[in-house]
Amino acid sequence: MSEKTKVVQYGTGKMSVYTMRYVYEKGGEIVGAIDVNPDVIGKDIGEIIGGENKGVKVSSVQDAEKVIKETKPDIVIVTTMSLIKDVEDALMLCAKLGVNAITTCEEAFFPENSNPSVTNKIDEMAKKTGCTITGSGYQDIYWGQLITSIAGSTQKITKIKGSSSYNVEDYGIALAKAHGAGLSLEEFDKQVASVDRISDEERQAMINKGEYLPSYMWNVNGWLCAKLGLTVKSQTQVTVPQTYSEDINSSTLGMVVKAGDATGMSAVVTTETEEGITIESQCIGKVYSKEDFDKNEWTIEGEPNTTLVINRPSTVELTCATVVNRIPDVIAAKSGYVPTEEMGDLCFKFKI
Repeated sequence: MSEKTKVVQYGTGKMSVYTMRYVYEKGGEIVGAIDVNPDVIGKDIGEIIGGENKGVKVSSVQDAEKVIKETKPDIVIVTTMSLIKDVEDALMLCAKLGVNAITTCEEAFFPENSNPSVTNKIDEMAKKTGCTITGSGYQDIYWGQLITSIAGSTQKITKIKGSSSYNVEDYGIALAKAHGAGLSLEEFDKQVASVDRISDEERQAMINKGEYLPSYMWNVNGWLCAKLGLTVKSQTQVTVPQTYSEDINSSTLGMVVKAGDATGMSAVVTTETEEGITIESQCIGKVYSKEDFDKNEWTIEGEPNTTLVINRPSTVELTCATVVNRIPDVIAAKSGYVPTEEMGDLCFKFKI
């Protein structure tokens, strides 16, 4: 690894404003940037961050391989989409070139339980070329490490119950649409909720084909079970629309979400384990009304019962800081697709 950790930023939207700035503040260097948006291609990344020019201009995704080959980064940060199939090309490119990569893609946190085909393909290539690919972000700590740490101080666990809410406005249009924001209730039922009205066998067949659409907690439950050494017996998911009594303007969607239409969704994932511990987690992502705010609440039931509540977490900044703090762990990890549960607990890094 070079004296300064060299980073290529893949995706220069809302999240990259923080990831790029945090890389610089922790002693790293952005050596390249890639995007599909013609409005940002050619811009200096300093303009995106909101500071002085850095001498690095955003390149087209068509030139991604050229940029990575020429800049030879230690790691690529991918902040684009929420499903592993949508970041597959970016991650496979990194794997093919033997370059480490970390992504905020929520499914990438533990994709082997929702899309093993893509995960295994990336894993095989990364092992062949000697690099590490992983997913991280807010869930790494607030839906993962905090919960397993509390579990470490518990004598007996019968159930782990979690709920987390976030404003889809903060994460870009891809995430907002994935949550059904802006759809009528009829459209939501057809496009989002109907996916989970299937048998366990049908769901598994979809997973094997890489066609399943997991909520964020689907992958979180898998991560928690792996970290805690639990054996999954069954896992189900139910999604329901969130609504509001008044019209809400969405700057991300570029529309007004009408009263009674879906502002987003709530997804509840229930995992039963061979060890008798149930994990029931819920994520609520929607366009916020003036009364809403981010909240993260988890309860471990057993001996003793413990509840953790975090109100108004700065979810975007925490997501990006987590990713940047994970960079040394990724660089030091074994080759392949390696979930962060295999990298040990995340610690604050003064420098990367």
